[in-house]
Amino acid sequence: MEILGITFVGTFSPARAAMTAFVRDILAVAPAGASGMDADVFELPDGTTLAVTSSGDGPAGRTIGLLVRDLDAAMAELRAAGVVTDDEVSSNQRERYAHFWAPDGQLYELIERRT
Repeated sequence: MEILGITFVGTFSPARAAMTAFVRDILAVAPAGASGMDADVFELPDGTTLAVTSSGDGPAGRTIGLLVRDLDAAMAELRAAGVVTDDEVSSNQRERYAHFWAPDGQLYELIERRT
């Protein structure tokens, strides 16, 4: 598997409105709409996406999205290595993605950009 970069960071917070305002107003990161996501989404100049959602919308903490060329092949490699993965591939207007749990017990995701 070839990881091309980190393309997504998500934070799950019970203070979603305050975090969204902080990212937008204090960190001055531009909002970027992305249909299919229940999150406030921001896009950094290098194309990385930052998403803020409430704790009820996902796992507690954070998730990191790793960019791959072929999501299906990469997920198959993880499964073949015995890694616990989601069976479902999700998508939005920008990308396809699926989650997996690393040995540290944390949730991560692999992301394939739509062209």
